[in-house]
Amino acid sequence: MDGCQFCLQNDLIKGEIIYQDDLIYFLSPDIPGIDYNGGMIVTKRHIETPFDMSQEEWARIYEKLSDFKKVLDKLNPDGYNLGWNIGKAAGQIVNHAHLHFFGRFADEPLAGKGIRYAFKQPSNKRK
Repeated sequence: MDGCQFCLQNDLIKGEIIYQDDLIYFLSPDIPGIDYNGGMIVTKRHIETPFDMSQEEWARIYEKLSDFKKVLDKLNPDGYNLGWNIGKAAGQIVNHAHLHFFGRFADEPLAGKGIRYAFKQPSNKRK
């Protein structure tokens, strides 16, 4: 889809693609001022939500999830968050299916709180 920042053919990716195959890719995003400490699992096919995913796409995400966890394990997190934002009211900014997957740390100011407190919160930046 023209203009979609997660469709690879548009060359708008901000960050590093750590893994890709024929169905998905794992992106370590570059978000200025934010310690993301993780990545996003993105479908290569332009679809808006995980409800539009094929069985093959779901299976591939499941198959690769432990490999992506190994990437995050290098950061030595104390926990993990996985989450989908689906629809504008739920915080989906890019209308392309992507699963947030990031490490959480005991020394974060908002440690112990869920995904909504960790994601893109400058107040949760580690020292």
